[in-house]
Amino acid sequence: MHGFDTLDWAVIGGYFLILAGIAWWVINQKQNDTKDYFLAGRNIGWFVVGASIFASNIGSEHVVGLAGAGAGGKIPMLIYELHAWLVLALGWIFLPFYLRSGVFTMPEFLERRFNAKTRWFLTVFSLVAYVLTKVSVTVYAGGIVIASLLGIDFWFGALITVVLTGAYTVLGGMRAVVYTEALQTVVLVIGAATLTFVGLNAVGGWSGMKSSLEPGYLNMWRPASDPDFPWPSLVVTSTIVGIWYWCTDQYIVQRALAARNITQGRRGTIFGALLKLLPVFLFLVPGVVALALKNRGELHWDTADQAFATLLMEKMPSGLKGLVAAGLLAALMSSLASVFNSCSTLFTVDVYKKLYPETPEKNW
Repeated sequence: MHGFDTLDWAVIGGYFLILAGIAWWVINQKQNDTKDYFLAGRNIGWFVVGASIFASNIGSEHVVGLAGAGAGGKIPMLIYELHAWLVLALGWIFLPFYLRSGVFTMPEFLERRFNAKTRWFLTVFSLVAYVLTKVSVTVYAGGIVIASLLGIDFWFGALITVVLTGAYTVLGGMRAVVYTEALQTVVLVIGAATLTFVGLNAVGGWSGMKSSLEPGYLNMWRPASDPDFPWPSLVVTSTIVGIWYWCTDQYIVQRALAARNITQGRRGTIFGALLKLLPVFLFLVPGVVALALKNRGELHWDTADQAFATLLMEKMPSGLKGLVAAGLLAALMSSLASVFNSCSTLFTVDVYKKLYPETPEKNW
């Protein structure tokens, strides 16, 4: 497997320099109160809202996993990516209630709708769940991605990920998170689109890819009797989970709460929903391409989750390889920044502020 050359490292270095510049600019902006720190002053435009929603959802484990689904015969799993309409539901059904209530968090909204016990329950449940699932999985996946791409020790890669992302998240608050996520979305989309284009070109286009696969391999809708992916069950369960995730999870909703007004928030969800359709083409297709090339004997990998990285390292030219690697790092950092920011908001607003309401906001 071919490694990175000087041009690749220059591209990766350029990404980190631009990221550091944006973070430094945001950190130097004045933070007056909790609204500034946790919701960016409720003054974010639609492009940043939509890009931040997308970047929060897409982590490096998501990219590698979706490509693995394409390479491992799990095409029906892309139904989760087709639920972009639920992002629209956030903007048109849920967001008006959230913005009118003026809340910072979903537990706070539950308290206003029901009682204080529901707020405490959701706060504790969310914090524990974020630490045990989102934080741990993202850090672990980040360590693996950095170790495999950059050739450094796993634990060192995981530590670097946490320190760098935590630094600008803590110092810059929500504004630093959403503006860096806007950059990371652009880098991720361009990088993944480039890999998709190069991969399809290497396999002979869409027709060349299909000819190297088993008949019906790309069929997403399996019969109701299918033991692994019956379509009725997938549709029902993915919709229920999707409504919770896209419309009520602090991790996602906080981005929309930072919108300048309801119009900007709704436009942001439209943009986020559009971006949410891209993983079908940008992450799943490279996995299918890698499988087609493996069937031809032109690519070799042991497990489906290795498909994306193998295609990247073997088929991408110099410079573009570094661009895709920067996209993976962007996906990793954006997801981690989002969960750090959401956890800090939940703890500060729903725990610390409730226990010590007399504390001046400058000390929060």
